[in-house]
Amino acid sequence: MADLSDLVTQTGVVASLKAQTKKQLLQELAQRAAQITGLPERTIFETLLERERLGTTGVGHGIAIPHGKLAGLPRIVGLFARLESKIDFDAIDDQPVDLVFLLLAPEGAGADHLKALARVSRLLRNAQVCEKLRGAEDRAALYAILTEPLASSQAA
Repeated sequence: MADLSDLVTQTGVVASLKAQTKKQLLQELAQRAAQITGLPERTIFETLLERERLGTTGVGHGIAIPHGKLAGLPRIVGLFARLESKIDFDAIDDQPVDLVFLLLAPEGAGADHLKALARVSRLLRNAQVCEKLRGAEDRAALYAILTEPLASSQAA
C-alpha cells in the first residue's frame, strides 16, 4: 500500500502553515493534531519535543517527519503541512524545512509505526512528489498528491 490515505485525512492537511521556529512549528502541529485526535495539545507537543531531543526529524531536502508515540491514541494519525516560508529545523543536511509530515502512533504500535514512517519517508524522498507538493494550489491538491497510488515507486 503506497498511498497515505489511511494515515492522513483532508482535514489533516495544511496548505500554508505559518511558523518562524522549529518550536513554534511543533506547537502548531500539536494544536492541529489535538483537534484531530482529541488528545491534549500539551501532551502531543511534549512528545514531539522529547523526540527531537533524541535527534532531529529533519530528514533533508526541506523535509521533516516529526513523530512520536502517545498513550490513548486509537490508531496511527498523520498530519501534513506545507510551510508558508522555510524554517531552520536542524535538519541533517542543514537545509531549511518547508514540507512537514507529522506522524503520531499508539504506544504499542511498534512495527506499524515503523512501517508508516517508512512509507511517509519513501513518498517524501521522491523528488517529483515534493515538487508537486511545493507547487500545489490548496489543501485538496496536496491531499490528492499525498494519497495518489504510487505504483512506479514501489518497484524497490
